[in-house]
Amino acid sequence: MTATPAAKRDAAAAEEAATAPPVPDTPFIRALVRLMRAHDTFGVWEKRPDSALLAPFVVTREQRRKIPIMDDPDPKVRWRLDVFYSAVAMAIQQTTEVEAMPLMRISKEGFGPAVILAGRLVVVSKTLRDVHRFGFDTLDALAAEGDALVAEAAAMIARFPEAARA
Repeated sequence: MTATPAAKRDAAAAEEAATAPPVPDTPFIRALVRLMRAHDTFGVWEKRPDSALLAPFVVTREQRRKIPIMDDPDPKVRWRLDVFYSAVAMAIQQTTEVEAMPLMRISKEGFGPAVILAGRLVVVSKTLRDVHRFGFDTLDALAAEGDALVAEAAAMIARFPEAARA
């Protein structure tokens, strides 16, 4: 008797979960995982561990070196960049109870600003370069960068609460 595709998928997910590296437990990482799971409209990733969902965000230095310097960003990379900054905005909102909204204007060459607004206040402002190489060395580096952006934004909101709540 052969296993059904669903049983094979469940077994593969269980094996993947058993060998998966630990995922940092931070507000940013929880927001990122929630957004990744929200994008899974067909339930394909339902049983996959969080580390497997976050794996595309990990791009080692060796992998980065293999990506050409001059290249148009892949749509999947642009999507991951959008999900990353959306998760930062979600974590800011959960931390400060102030609605935050990400805005990005990335050229087809992979350059441009990423801004997160809270009310009338710019709480995060980054100039992005080489977007086609977007990624982090480890899940811990991913968590550290996201948490740093959230902390920076929370400090800015605490400094200018009237502008953030306008």
